Amino acid sequence: MFRLDNKKAIITGGGSGIGKAIATVFAKQGAAVNILDMDEQGATNVVNEITTAGGKAQFFKCDVSKQAEVQQIVNGIAANGSIDILVNNAGIAHIGTAETTAEADFDRLVNVNVKGVYNCLHSVLPHMKQNGGSIINMASIASLVGIPDRFAYSMTKGAVVGMTLSVAKDYLKYNIRCNCISPARVHTPFVDGFLAKNYPGKEAEMFEKLSKTQPIGRMGKPDEIGYLALYLCSNEASFITGCDYPIDGGFVKLNN
Repeated sequence: MFRLDNKKAIITGGGSGIGKAIATVFAKQGAAVNILDMDEQGATNVVNEITTAGGKAQFFKCDVSKQAEVQQIVNGIAANGSIDILVNNAGIAHIGTAETTAEADFDRLVNVNVKGVYNCLHSVLPHMKQNGGSIINMASIASLVGIPDRFAYSMTKGAVVGMTLSVAKDYLKYNIRCNCISPARVHTPFVDGFLAKNYPGKEAEMFEKLSKTQPIGRMGKPDEIGYLALYLCSNEASFITGCDYPIDGGFVKLNN
């Protein structure tokens, strides 16, 4: 079950964190993984880990906010056959309210978190229409509930949910499924860097505090997001499209 043999996958932001976990589990289950990332070192390390374990993976340095760049890379990947899976995982975070968010930061988040997803959809869908496929867009619980100081980030993730529904509706006739995943806090290198930068000397204390915002009492693990993505891209999930999956330790429904 949940095999991805003979499937070709594109995963953006696959060089670390959740993207790395998705790339690794997909390759383990038989997919040929294509990682698009700006982090050359991180993505190369992931490719090496996958190939050393006997899997198939390659890396393309790519700024997803630039359509021509995305188009060229996607067309090259598709030259040897249709694309079966797209995971729009690349994204950036920001802290601020509507008042404290600078225009430059707002534009930066839109370019990566919204336009980046659009660019990949725009480039991949013509190839995926050949044989059908599965698309996962990475949203966030920030699109479902109000979170303090996450104005621009929440806005971009709400847009991701909207794009997911539109693609799911428009491409039913091509046997293309499109869903999104909305994680709560997941323990990734980004979290460690955030704590070190904003709470020097109090990293452990703040980590514990952030962990307990999830009713389950801890942050998620990247692999746990990877397993959900695996299910949604597998043949076993062939009846699922147009859905948003919170994976949040009870954050949305159980936080009172």
